[in-house]
Amino acid sequence: MFCDINPTCYKISQQKEICKRHFRNLIYRVKYPKEKSTEKYPVVVYEHHNGLIKTGKGIDPVLQNNKAVNIKLAAEAMNGLLIKPGETFSFWKTVGKTTKRRGYRPGRVLVCGKLKPGVGGGLCNLANTLHLLVLHSPLTVTEFHQHSDALAPDPNGIRVPFSAGTSVNYNYVDYRFRNDTNQTFQICTWCEDNQLFAQLRAEEELPERYELVEQNHHFHKEGDKFYRISKIYRHIIDKQSGDVVAKRLVLDNHSEVLFDYDLIPKELIR
Repeated sequence: MFCDINPTCYKISQQKEICKRHFRNLIYRVKYPKEKSTEKYPVVVYEHHNGLIKTGKGIDPVLQNNKAVNIKLAAEAMNGLLIKPGETFSFWKTVGKTTKRRGYRPGRVLVCGKLKPGVGGGLCNLANTLHLLVLHSPLTVTEFHQHSDALAPDPNGIRVPFSAGTSVNYNYVDYRFRNDTNQTFQICTWCEDNQLFAQLRAEEELPERYELVEQNHHFHKEGDKFYRISKIYRHIIDKQSGDVVAKRLVLDNHSEVLFDYDLIPKELIR
């Protein structure tokens, strides 16, 4: 492909895609959320938190600290945002361009399957956290891009489905969801003590709850590379009866392992 010839060709291709997205944003009538509220909505639909800084073999501590700064800036941009009925959340419409002038630093970015430094790197972590919130709600994902969810070993050996794997890249690789319900939702995101905290809140209680179930999780060697393999399902559960009223496959996972193979749990290799 043209973008794979050399770094200059990659940048040309990237700018082309950015321009195409700007054009689509102009011609398609999408209603984006604009209003924020400092007062938190009463109902917590789902919440999640995770560490901002990873440590271990082959992980650059400078890029990790920079990632924490980047995530804090982006989290502040969306904290308190209200998504009203009919509105579509766009990660990049909300966060904007990640430039040095705006305080963003070089963090880890994934380019052609390889981890490299890039200004604004690490925001996939925030996008992935948002995706977890949305998967545990009635909101409708309208744009989702995936990269490997095996960027680093599972923290403390505990596997959390969708703990990584959501890809964003200004502005053409976006993460979007739409509110097709009849009530307003609120995103709350903030950073504290090197942790990212995120909540999806609502005006009223929901009749269902949502659960992610991963099946047949393991690692498998194909040629000279290892891959994480699993199937992740989304269950919709009626709160009153406790019955699963719907089940849908949300990811047939086949992710290349990008961390040291020696750190793959031996009991999970098949």
